[in-house]
Amino acid sequence: MRRAPRDTKEDLKTRRSLLERLANPEDQEGWDLFYHLYSQLVYRFAIQRGLSDAEAKDVVQDTFLCVNKKVKDFNYDPAIGSFRSWLLHTTQWRISDQLKKRGQLHAAMAADEEDDSSRTAIIERLADGAFEQQNDTWDQEWRASLVEMALDRLKDKIGAKQFQVFELYVLKGWPVLKVAQTLGVNVGQVYLTKHRVAKLVKRQVQDLMPQFI
Repeated sequence: MRRAPRDTKEDLKTRRSLLERLANPEDQEGWDLFYHLYSQLVYRFAIQRGLSDAEAKDVVQDTFLCVNKKVKDFNYDPAIGSFRSWLLHTTQWRISDQLKKRGQLHAAMAADEEDDSSRTAIIERLADGAFEQQNDTWDQEWRASLVEMALDRLKDKIGAKQFQVFELYVLKGWPVLKVAQTLGVNVGQVYLTKHRVAKLVKRQVQDLMPQFI
């Protein structure tokens, strides 16, 4: 199995510095960056778990409120666990809250609601039991969010036509002939555009990853 590359000192510095900025509620720029990096990830994951658009938006809001309250106590130590894993657990609990509102969670949770410590324990067990199964989905949505942000950064650099080719052929999975006919280009241009834009996206993703804790 191929090992994941180790974090460089500069990567860790970037990640810690963002967390340190979040500990200051007055640092609006830091919070804007954090929201830009993570809101789509949380939203996508909530949708993947079967929530509606409105419910997923509530999960985003509630998750970020929770982060705002607790991030100052989070100690970033890669040997113990990443911030992204902690955020996954936090998101799972907020999703559980939304499902509970629908009345779809186990009756035991409702029965223990008056006992806050019991309620917390139940939600944590639910999250922990599902963690391994949901971790792959979380990572898939994480990568999708990175690609989306990379493309957003590149829109003005690659041109509208190239962006359309890449979007239809790579992101939406259209057949190459359909893309060529729809956009009035030849098949060779579609393949060439895919290759060029994919390289640019890869570089942008690599630039984003040290910030994406």
